[in-house]
Amino acid sequence: MKPLRILIACAQAPLPDGTATGRWCYALIRGLVRRGHSVTALVACRDRAEAEAANDLFSGWGLQLSCYPAPLRNPLASKIEALRRPFSYIFSKEMIARYRTESTRDYDVFHIDGTFGAYLIPPSPDSRTVLHVQNLYCVDWPEDYCGNGQERIRRLLAVRAERRLIRCCRSVIAVTPQLARQVSLMNSGASVHFVPLALDPDQYVFIPKEKRPSRPVVSLIGSMDWFPSRSAAERLLRRLWPEIKRQRPDARLEITGRNARQALSDFLNQLDVEIQENVVSTQPYFEQATMLLYAPERGTGMKVKILEAFAMGVPVVTTPDGVEGLDTEDGVHAGIEETDQGLIDRALKLIADPAGQEKQRLAARRLLDTTYSPDPVLKRLEEVYGSFAPPGTLISDRRDTALSAP
Repeated sequence: MKPLRILIACAQAPLPDGTATGRWCYALIRGLVRRGHSVTALVACRDRAEAEAANDLFSGWGLQLSCYPAPLRNPLASKIEALRRPFSYIFSKEMIARYRTESTRDYDVFHIDGTFGAYLIPPSPDSRTVLHVQNLYCVDWPEDYCGNGQERIRRLLAVRAERRLIRCCRSVIAVTPQLARQVSLMNSGASVHFVPLALDPDQYVFIPKEKRPSRPVVSLIGSMDWFPSRSAAERLLRRLWPEIKRQRPDARLEITGRNARQALSDFLNQLDVEIQENVVSTQPYFEQATMLLYAPERGTGMKVKILEAFAMGVPVVTTPDGVEGLDTEDGVHAGIEETDQGLIDRALKLIADPAGQEKQRLAARRLLDTTYSPDPVLKRLEEVYGSFAPPGTLISDRRDTALSAP
């Protein structure tokens, strides 16, 4: 494909050690620039420190990057805005105005990364606008998981906003086939494409065999602010770990994630259970894990922590939802089970089989390199972009033609 001029709007800072979405955005922007495209990226950041980190990281890369820290709002205004436009707090007025100005210019593609990034889109979206959907709150945030009336209202408003924003776009990218089918039901008039997420393998060191832990450590890593990860942690603690510990008294459980101690406060004093929250880096916790046991009972989209485990060579036991959108083979790239007993049996078998662990983690890393690294994923993304701009047309050719037209 010849170079395209692409405007990208990201709701998370594109940092290789940032949030799950931020790691994808890093791979996306870096990959598009390396493939020769002209990229302008507008990025919402949590604070000025995050904005400075992103600016420093991409300095000299040959792209236009503008970072916008989340605006400071008074508490009352924040509550009103949350009721009117859920999850819009991250976008400053400056970022919204800049996007709408840029969207009047001669780009080939307008890529909005994340459903709630659609708040940036003008009332009448350009036909070159594509919305990148990575999960659905209407599925991931079940009503029966809400603890009180206020949380139920927040969920209701978020789900309504999600549906409205998805319906405003004529072109949508979903990260799994299952998600694409669900989006098509929500917006039957849209052209919906399946393109998986990617991670940059250069950012992950495969753990050498000699540095793998000698004592069995069952691990779960994920943000407890995201309902699938929290439900997976509660399932592990309540229903899976007691039997694993009974059969393997030497095993230890380690759970790490955003607000994990707060969310899992009932489990803090269990024997051989360690819960860490808001750590600077999750890499040390991957390095000391015998396996990642991640068993969500529901949850849409690709699970970045599964991809990270593949990248670093940590064997995975999970559910079908845990490997949604991945071309994984059960017993080769991961142990995949639905029932509690099946997950327990897989975990115990893997603990007792170091040779099997080695085969699985090598196969999973190969899968990441060949299928879920930037080049193969961005090639598929370019095919979607090609529906907006003819693949053989240079941007400069389009401008020259426009200028010379009578």
